[in-house]
Amino acid sequence: MARPLRIGLTGGIASGKSTVTQRFNELGVPVIDADVASRAVVAPGSVGLQQVVLRFGPQVLAATGELNRAALRDQVFRDPQLRKDLEGILHPLIRSYMERQAEEAVFPYLIMAIPLLIEGGSPRQRADRILVVDVDEPTQMRRLLARDGGSAEQARAILASQVSREVRLAAADDVLRNDGTVADLQQSVDHLHERYMDLAKVP
Repeated sequence: MARPLRIGLTGGIASGKSTVTQRFNELGVPVIDADVASRAVVAPGSVGLQQVVLRFGPQVLAATGELNRAALRDQVFRDPQLRKDLEGILHPLIRSYMERQAEEAVFPYLIMAIPLLIEGGSPRQRADRILVVDVDEPTQMRRLLARDGGSAEQARAILASQVSREVRLAAADDVLRNDGTVADLQQSVDHLHERYMDLAKVP
């Protein structure tokens, strides 16, 4: 079988990416998720966790032997260099994990769900097509506050740390607008699924 078509799925925070990946999953499409990979590579006993503890100290380890994400977050958000160090450890491991999963996938196409696909640079090296889940900023703010709580100031800071909507849309081959109901979004995914199945056909 030919290598599956790779669709890189991305979008800003609270744009609806989880709803989209869930629907693709329901349609039988393999979804390889960077968030899942980021947890797997620092599981207890993993090389990734050993490297993180070696660099950041035993205080980032919980009593259970798991990574204490809150303690690690406190360190890296105060120091940009430490954040770069963490990314230097984790990003290659996450990429390798996702590549292994992609190679095992048996389907005409697959979804690579990567929230920071555009921010990470060279998105075309990781995906054949880029799918952006798009929502306007006021809606995004409203959903983010409803989902996570926190202040409007914190929400604005999170949005400011990501690439702009314009940059994301400029990189997109396909766009899913999420300004309606969940049913509307799911229906849009269904249409896109048919399109991807056509595109993935071996000539």
